[in-house]
Amino acid sequence: MMYTETVEILATKQFPHKELNWWLAINITGVVVIVAVVALLSLLVALVATIDRNVTAIGQTLTAITENTQHTPLIVETAAAVDSVLAEGLNHHLFLTRVTGSVEHPVTAG
Repeated sequence: MMYTETVEILATKQFPHKELNWWLAINITGVVVIVAVVALLSLLVALVATIDRNVTAIGQTLTAITENTQHTPLIVETAAAVDSVLAEGLNHHLFLTRVTGSVEHPVTAG
């Protein structure tokens, strides 16, 4: 019986205007805080998902690098072949500049 009487008293009680404004401000502040927390947590979840996706991509890139570097013994052979092509090109250049020394080059003609 006591509970029903308390509810009836509170239902009929007139609260002061100041107290109603205070409760309204507290409730609005609470709603704003809850919305801000939800927004920040959503942002955090999105950023964590982006970071996780990028970490996976970096891991795949590192795996590809490992697979690419297993062929490094071919670098020595390739370098020797490039050197021989360069030497042959220089020999042609020397020959052409000796033979055609009197002929004017179209790029340097001025």
